[in-house]
Amino acid sequence: MTTGSLPEAATAEQVTDALRKSGVLVDGRVTHVAIERSFATVLSHFFQLRLTYDTDAVDAPASLMLKAGLPDRAGGPWLGGRHEVSFYKEVASAMPTGYVPRCYDAHWDQDTGAWHLLFEDLSKSHFVATQWPLPPTLAQCESIIRTRARFHALWWDDARLGATVGTWQDAGATEQSFKRLMEQYGSFADALGDRLSTERREHYARLFDAAPRLMERYHSHRHMTIIQGDAHVWNCFLPIGDNADTRIFDWDAWRIDVGSDDLAYMMALHWYPDLRVRFERHLLDCYHEELVIQGVQDYDRRALQDDYRLSVLWQTTTPIWHRAVGIPPLIWWNNLERIHLAVDDLGCRDLFGD
Repeated sequence: MTTGSLPEAATAEQVTDALRKSGVLVDGRVTHVAIERSFATVLSHFFQLRLTYDTDAVDAPASLMLKAGLPDRAGGPWLGGRHEVSFYKEVASAMPTGYVPRCYDAHWDQDTGAWHLLFEDLSKSHFVATQWPLPPTLAQCESIIRTRARFHALWWDDARLGATVGTWQDAGATEQSFKRLMEQYGSFADALGDRLSTERREHYARLFDAAPRLMERYHSHRHMTIIQGDAHVWNCFLPIGDNADTRIFDWDAWRIDVGSDDLAYMMALHWYPDLRVRFERHLLDCYHEELVIQGVQDYDRRALQDDYRLSVLWQTTTPIWHRAVGIPPLIWWNNLERIHLAVDDLGCRDLFGD
């Protein structure tokens, strides 16, 4: 057992209240919460909690996972915790179970910036395919990509998008986003100095120049869905055996956009050319096949390929904002190299049209 201070959000009283409101605790109450283990990631802290009840609470969970913000990030530049809380309140609550971990409590404090999420513990029924940065097998990747397709299909061109679920960026918001991105790029380029080549600097100049035209795809509001944003393969729980579904977790970067953004993030940003070239087309085929099975219409395989190439092109900005929010160079530097190799392989710069 890991010793340490129990987070304020994990007291016996608060856990009892959360489980009762979720309908999983009818009789009895939680009398004791212990930290089984805890660990920090780049942007948050996880606690596995072991629960003790005062009676034989039928079907009540023996353990839970608590996700909370890092103490030194409260009120800082990363607002992912607040955003992930909104995902579980707006999105997960409005969809069938089986796609994401069940969340019993989601809270963000407007005054302090503190936040937490209380989840079911999937450690005995699911596993993460590999240790970062090793990619999963092709079969595991197919399971992940088909789950993403089923999730995307649930929200594909849904009338609630931008109305009651999520928001669309209007022209003014888009302009502000690009202004912020260009400021981040200036800091990024200055910090890298001669480690950012002339050719790469020209790439970004052309991308920013072409941005208004390239953004027309987004502003069409056609063939759009909810995407995860942080869609790497280690943000998925694969089932142990055949009695559960693949679950997607870490939704702190979700938004309304083209589904291919998640695919480009998963493959082009994180995989080196040899594996990506061998897996990429097959996985795109699987994704499109699953969309069709789930009822998505008027979106052919060519449209997916076009969207994917555009998404790969946009992913060249991801290392810039990763650095801006404090993600370490171990992550964003390697992503920078891989995504530019993917842009070369797929001829994405042809989309600049100049």
